[in-house]
Amino acid sequence: MPPNGDARPDPDALLRAAAQEGRGRLKIFLGAAPGVGKTYEMLSEGKARRRDGVDVVVGVVETHGRAETEALTRGQEIVARRAVNHDGHVLHEMDLDAVLARAPRLVLVDELAHTNAPGSRHPKRYQDVEELLAAGIDVYSTINIQHVESLNDVVASFTRVRVRETVPDSILEAAEIEVVDIPPDELIERLKAGKVYLPAEATRALGHFFSRSNLSALRELALRRAAQAVDARMLDDVRALGLGGTWAGSERIVVAISELPGSDVLVRAGKRIADGLRGPWTALFVETPRAAHFTDAQHARVAAAMTLATQLGAAVATVPATNVVEGIQGFLADARATQLVLGKSPRSRWFELRHGSVVDRLVRDTPDVTVHVLPVAAGRSERGTRRPAPWGAPSGYAVTGAMVAGVTGAGSALVHVIDLGNVALLYLLPVMAAASLYGLRTGLFAGLASTLAYNFFFLPPVGTLSINNPENVISVVVLLGIAFATSQLTARVRAQADLAAASARTNATLAGFLRQIAAVNDTDQAARMICDDVRRLLDVQVVLLGAAAGGALEVLAASDPGYRLDAMDHAAVHWAFDTGSAAGKGSGTLAASEWLFQPLKAGARTLGVLGVANEAGTNPVRADQLPLLSSLLDQSALVLERLRLQAEMRDLEMVRTRDRLRAALLSSVSHDLRTPLTAVIAAADQLDHGATPELIGTIKGESARLNRFVANLLDMARVEAGAIRLNVEAIDLSDAVTGAAHDARRALEGHQVRLDVPPDLPLVRADPQLLHHCLLNLLDNAGRYGDPGSEIVIEGRHRFGELRLAVLDHGPGLPPGREAEVFETFTRLEGSDRAIGGTGLGLAIVKAFAEAMGMMVEARNRSDAGGAAFALVFPAASIVRDAEMEGRS
Repeated sequence: MPPNGDARPDPDALLRAAAQEGRGRLKIFLGAAPGVGKTYEMLSEGKARRRDGVDVVVGVVETHGRAETEALTRGQEIVARRAVNHDGHVLHEMDLDAVLARAPRLVLVDELAHTNAPGSRHPKRYQDVEELLAAGIDVYSTINIQHVESLNDVVASFTRVRVRETVPDSILEAAEIEVVDIPPDELIERLKAGKVYLPAEATRALGHFFSRSNLSALRELALRRAAQAVDARMLDDVRALGLGGTWAGSERIVVAISELPGSDVLVRAGKRIADGLRGPWTALFVETPRAAHFTDAQHARVAAAMTLATQLGAAVATVPATNVVEGIQGFLADARATQLVLGKSPRSRWFELRHGSVVDRLVRDTPDVTVHVLPVAAGRSERGTRRPAPWGAPSGYAVTGAMVAGVTGAGSALVHVIDLGNVALLYLLPVMAAASLYGLRTGLFAGLASTLAYNFFFLPPVGTLSINNPENVISVVVLLGIAFATSQLTARVRAQADLAAASARTNATLAGFLRQIAAVNDTDQAARMICDDVRRLLDVQVVLLGAAAGGALEVLAASDPGYRLDAMDHAAVHWAFDTGSAAGKGSGTLAASEWLFQPLKAGARTLGVLGVANEAGTNPVRADQLPLLSSLLDQSALVLERLRLQAEMRDLEMVRTRDRLRAALLSSVSHDLRTPLTAVIAAADQLDHGATPELIGTIKGESARLNRFVANLLDMARVEAGAIRLNVEAIDLSDAVTGAAHDARRALEGHQVRLDVPPDLPLVRADPQLLHHCLLNLLDNAGRYGDPGSEIVIEGRHRFGELRLAVLDHGPGLPPGREAEVFETFTRLEGSDRAIGGTGLGLAIVKAFAEAMGMMVEARNRSDAGGAAFALVFPAASIVRDAEMEGRS
C-alpha cells in the first residue's frame, strides 16, 4: 500500500482483535530483578481497582516476608491455595478451579514463570493464566526480565546464572506491560537494608547476581523489551483501524536489495544503522516480472545478500510487485518503516536513468521515511553492460501482425459503412490482445503497427504514409497514444495476474506436498518422498541425511542414486547439522562445496540436513525459489519430528516392559539373598573367641562386601521400579563428605584420603540418605580401582553458579571416548576403573540417585596426575541461597 494511498484496516489485525473478544486482558508488571517492587505495585493497583468498584481477588501472591507487601494484602479477598502432597512435602499452589468458580472481574497472580507442583492441571503458572483469560477474567501478574524465553541466553551470558523457569515471548506480546523500575544504586541500598533478602543472603547477592553492572544490563533489557512490546501493540492497533503514517514510536529500518552487485554492502550498512538506532531491520527484495529473466549470477547475488542479512540478525522478506517502487512503498507502509537504505551504482547512461528514477521517486513519494542512498561500486565484469531485454517470442510478433492484418481487412470491408474514426477504434483490439497474451513490448509493437496500417490504408492519400488533412494527424497521434497506454495497462494487469497465479501455484504445491507426506508413517518412505518432491518442484538434485543410532550422519534418501559427496561436502553437512545454519554453495560457509545444505529443524532440535545441487554446477536455488524451499524444509521437519516422536513412544513402551521384568528379578534376588547373609554375619560375630583373627576378618569382610552387592541390587530395583522417595533438606557438604569417608574407611584402607572441601561452600538441597549412598559408591570405586597406596582426593568447588563435588583417584583411568558408558547398568569397561570385579551397579546407582535429586554426574580422565575423576554437579537451583535469590521477586 503506497503511503499516499487509501488506508484500509488490515484483515489480519482485525482477526487478531476479534479473537480477543470475550477474553480477559493480561497486564504484566515487568521488572529488571527481584526487589524492584513488582508485587507491591500489582497489589497497589489491584487495591485501587477494588476501591473503584471492580471485583478483585488475589489468586496467589508471594510476599517473601516483606512487611510493606503483606500490609497491602489486608482487606483484599484471597482465594485459599490448594495443598499438594509431593514426596512427603506439602506444597501450596493457586487453586485454579476455585478462582474459575468465583469468577471475579480481576485476579492477581504473582510470579508468572512459576512451575506448578507435579499433579497440577498445568505444569506452568502462565498456562493457568491462559485458562483464566480464556474464561474472560482479567489478570494482573509479575515477571522478571530474566524469565523471558528469548532473553534467557543473553541474561546467562553476563550473570552466569541459567534461569530454568521461563515464559514464552508470545505471552508478553499479547499483554499490556508496565515496567516497575528503580535505579541500580537504589536497589542495592534496599538489599543492604535487608528489604529484599536476609542480611547474610544480601551480602552474597551483592557480590554475584546483584552487581551494579548486572543490574544495569538487566534494566536496559527490561526497558527495551517493554518498548518493543508497546511498539508491536501500537502497530497492530493502527493496522486494525486502517490509519496511515509511520507511527514512529521506534525506528524500523528496511534495506532494499537487488540483483545488482553491492547488495552485501547495503546489508552491512543496514546492520550498522540498526545497531546505532537500536531498532529492528528487514532485508527486502522486490520480485518483479523481470526476476523470471535473471541470470544465474543475479540469482546468486540475491540469495547471498539474503543469507548475509539472516546471519546478521535481520528479518528477510520477498514481496511480489509489478515494479520496484510500488513494491518498496507498499512494504514500507505495511511495516511502518522509518528508515530506508538504497544503493546507487555507477552505470551506463541508460541504466543510470532507470536506476536514478527509482531513487528519485522513493525520495519524493515517501516523505515520512528517511532514505539513505549509498554509493556502491559495480563489478568490473558488469560495468557499463546491460542484460539483454526480453523482447518476447517471434511467434508473438507474427500473431500480432496477423491480427493487425485481419483488422485492416475488416476495416476495408466496413469503411463504406462506418465512419473513418470508428475504423481507428478497431485497431485497439489487436493492441489489447497482444499486450494481454505476449506482454508490454509486443503490445507496443501492435500499437505502432496499427498506427502505420491505419495511416497507410485509410488516411488520404491512401497507399502512402503521408497525411494531408491536419485533423487526421490528430487521429494518428491519439490512436498511437491510446495504443501505448492500453498496452501499458494491459501489460500491468497481466503482470499482476501472473504474480497472483505464481502465488497460488506455490500455495497449491505446498498443500499437495503436505497432504501426501502427512499420511506417511515410515521414515524411509517419508525421506524418499521429500527428495522426490523437492527435485520435482525445484528441478535440482536432492540428498537427505539424518542422524544414525551412533550419532553419525547417514544418507536417508537421494533423488539420484548416482549422487556424490566429497570431503568438502561432508564438512558442510556436519556444519549445517551442528550449527543449525546453511552451509555449502550459495551460503557464507564452505561455499566451495557443490551442494547447498539446509538444516531440518523442529524447535531447537536439528533432525537432519537436506542437500540440493544443480547439475550445471551453478547456484542450486534461485532467489525466487527460496521462500518455497524454506516452506518445504519446515513441512519436512515437522513430518520427521512426528515420526521421531512416534518411534520414541514405541521404544519407551518396550523399555517399560523390559524394566518391569528387570526390577522384578532384581527385587526377588535381593530379598532371597539378604536373609542368609544376615545369618552369616551374625555367626561370624559369635566366632570371636573360637577362631583366628584372620578367619574372622575374612568372614566379616566378605560378608560385608556381599551385603553391599545385595544392597546395590536392592537400590537398583528401587530405581527401576520408580520407588525412590525424596526427603530434600539443606545439607552441609563438609559434614556429608566427612561422614561418607568415615563409613567407607574399610574400602579406603591402604589409601591416603585428603578432604579438599572448603568450609564456606553454600548449603545444597538434596536427600541426605541418597547423597550418602552416592558418596559411598564413589569412594568404594576409587578405593578398589585406585593404585595401592595412592592418594584419593574429595574436592569441592563452587564456580559460575554450579557446585561440583569430585572424587579423584590415581589409577588406570577410563577408555578415551567411553567415559559416559561407565554409568550404565551392568557395564564393565576393560582396562578402566571398572576392570576389577564387581556387579557393575555402583556407579549406575550413583547416576540414578543423582538424577532423582536433580543433579548431574560426570566421569573423565585426569590430565594432570593420571587416574579418573567422578563428579556430582549441583545446579544453581539446588544451591540454597542462589535458588532462593532466583525465585524471589
